[in-house]
Amino acid sequence: MPEPDRYDVVVVGAGPAGSSAAREAAAAGARTLLIDRARFPRYKTCGGGLVGASLRELPPEVRRVVREEVTEVAVTRRGRSEVVLRSRRPLLGMVDRRELDDALVRVAVAAGAVFVDGVGVRDVAPDVDGGGWAVRLTDDRVVPARAVVGADGSASRIAPLVGVRIARVDLGLEDERMPGATSTTRVALDWGAGAGSYAWVFPKGDRVAVGVIERRGRGEATRGYLGAWRRRTALDEAPAVESSGHLTRWREPGSPVHRGGLLVAGDAAGLLEPWMREGISFALRSGAWAGAAAAGVAAGDAAAADRYAERIAAELEPEQRAGAALLRAFERAPGLVHAALRLSPAARRAFARFCRGELALHEIAARRPVRAALRLLG
Repeated sequence: MPEPDRYDVVVVGAGPAGSSAAREAAAAGARTLLIDRARFPRYKTCGGGLVGASLRELPPEVRRVVREEVTEVAVTRRGRSEVVLRSRRPLLGMVDRRELDDALVRVAVAAGAVFVDGVGVRDVAPDVDGGGWAVRLTDDRVVPARAVVGADGSASRIAPLVGVRIARVDLGLEDERMPGATSTTRVALDWGAGAGSYAWVFPKGDRVAVGVIERRGRGEATRGYLGAWRRRTALDEAPAVESSGHLTRWREPGSPVHRGGLLVAGDAAGLLEPWMREGISFALRSGAWAGAAAAGVAAGDAAAADRYAERIAAELEPEQRAGAALLRAFERAPGLVHAALRLSPAARRAFARFCRGELALHEIAARRPVRAALRLLG
């Protein structure tokens, strides 16, 4: 590993949040180290569906990894009562996370960041000798830095040091299967029987991602839902390439995102949208903001970390609050949500605009009929 006397910024985790942070920190002139415990390219459990808000944040050279542009979404409730949303413009972009994350790392390196894979972090502590932080790696080397960005996922080692408070944890299960040629622009979604649960089929060329997610604590029921969903979508016999699970979590409102020059972004900060558990757009945005803030801290602007927290509160927290309110309503009356999509052209248009990134979730939640329903159910 190239080792100057110290780095200005060390970024832990090379997913979308970490690579975005490293890119922005390096572009701002900070000597930046990006590390990840996995060897790249690596498999990552993720449906790989990018909403418009995510696609907007991708550097132009990363857009090439989008495998499919989805113009049709079929939504069912417990496998019945199908509603089909169609759009002339893409509703979602489908990516393989191996390709997406690897491309984002390459952009960070092109901006000047040093990338080292296959090494993780044991702990981060104040650097009593030089100021800033001392990052101890899994190979027992210690790297000093003026600022650190924790983008190390839902099992983050950095998040507890910052004091991140988590409101809820969900379990996602997913297979990647190869049913043969599947070139399509159609995605399938299903609202399940478990509280807040839903399932998906996302096409990715010769592969499909088939998965489910619901509140953690119902492992057998969640696995049963996945099996039933595979059978319903005729994917049960298709060869499995990957099969994995992961935990998603979101923060309590007002949960801290920094402790001085120690910042967190993406999943490590609990930043995702609670209703659909969409996290990539939150990771790309918060990562880029955290990287710029870390570079500011490293340059002597201590208030840069506070401005990062203020931006999270102003731009991402309203989306999280709206998503949490919609999830509560959905858990109490899933049939009402599905009926709204089935019976209301306005609801279908709003959902399509949300997917395309033209309408934020908190803007939908602020509409009078939605606000009234949320008040009634919340």
